[in-house]
Amino acid sequence: MWRWRRHYKWSFCSAVQSPRTPEQTASSQRAIKEYRASSSIHSPEPPHRTAQAVIQCSQMLRPMTGHTASPLAFSTNRRIITPRFNDDSLMQYAFPLITVLIWAINTAVTKASAGVIFPAEIGFYRWALAGLLFTPFMLRPVWANRAAIKPVLGKIFILAVLGTAMYQSLAYFAASLTTATNMGIIQSLVPMMAQGLSIACLGNRLTRGALLGAVLSFVGVVVVVSAGNPAGLIDHGVNRGDAMVLVATASYAVYSTLLKKWQLCLPPLQLLYVQILLALIVLLPPFILSAKTGLNASNIPMVLYAAIPTSMLAPWLWMTSIMRLGPSRTTLFFNLMPIATALIAAATLGEQLALYHLFGGALTLCGVILAERWTTPLRSKTS
Repeated sequence: MWRWRRHYKWSFCSAVQSPRTPEQTASSQRAIKEYRASSSIHSPEPPHRTAQAVIQCSQMLRPMTGHTASPLAFSTNRRIITPRFNDDSLMQYAFPLITVLIWAINTAVTKASAGVIFPAEIGFYRWALAGLLFTPFMLRPVWANRAAIKPVLGKIFILAVLGTAMYQSLAYFAASLTTATNMGIIQSLVPMMAQGLSIACLGNRLTRGALLGAVLSFVGVVVVVSAGNPAGLIDHGVNRGDAMVLVATASYAVYSTLLKKWQLCLPPLQLLYVQILLALIVLLPPFILSAKTGLNASNIPMVLYAAIPTSMLAPWLWMTSIMRLGPSRTTLFFNLMPIATALIAAATLGEQLALYHLFGGALTLCGVILAERWTTPLRSKTS
């Protein structure tokens, strides 16, 4: 028990930075940037580059703290940061599996919240509670690291709007207009959209898998949002709820791309905490102007689930999975989202799985996997 308490303490608090020389600051920033480049959700870097960056970041952070940092501050010292698992243990796969399960349940919770609590309410309460619970662990490290945070505060604000405020808020507004199954299938496009943006904006090479996967996924989403009748889209257009989820998915893909492009030199949980605080500023005006149901026995469990497992535990589990399994293997688990969401929605919300869900979901899933795994460049370099 003592070891676990110590583990969680350092997981949240180990990134406190003491005064250091400009040389130490520059070295640590280079190390953390290399780690971020290798651990992005759509990074093409091989696993050995990730391991080298993690080790280097651990060494660079040691002079700042007097001890080896946690996994969230990029350490490899398992005695402090993690339970003692063998590297080949199947327990490592529990991290991404639990994360995907949390996200899938959250999609069902988002759908169930429609009619029980207003979207602007649950969006604000969720992040306010998460920020409040993070504060005892994160306020001191963030304050100690304010010199590194201040120059990139504008970039963090953009990330907070895209990935924290906009992404989930649009899902809450869409919940009354579409099904949780549709939401899960559309949201599974995040990795492929992020890969496409990386090709367009970051200079990544277009691959055959990305091109063919984009076509398959597009057809799959068209089948889902048209309820199996693509010709009907011409007459009736896209359902507003599905359109909002598409915009939310695109916003998170932009968030992922900017996170990789900027490579902010901050420990991940510090970055998440600052994003939450900035997102609350954005979410406050809609919360004030919105009609309110107030907190009651029907919606408090939904707020608690959205705040604690989804907003706090899932990011930590996902980042830990990237550290243990690498970005490529971790990202593959994201493809289980539409399947898990559909099963949970059918079991808890009584949603019926139609044939177009199965066909469109299969096309979308195949497209995403193809884009991730078939990395042959579309055009080979000429000598």
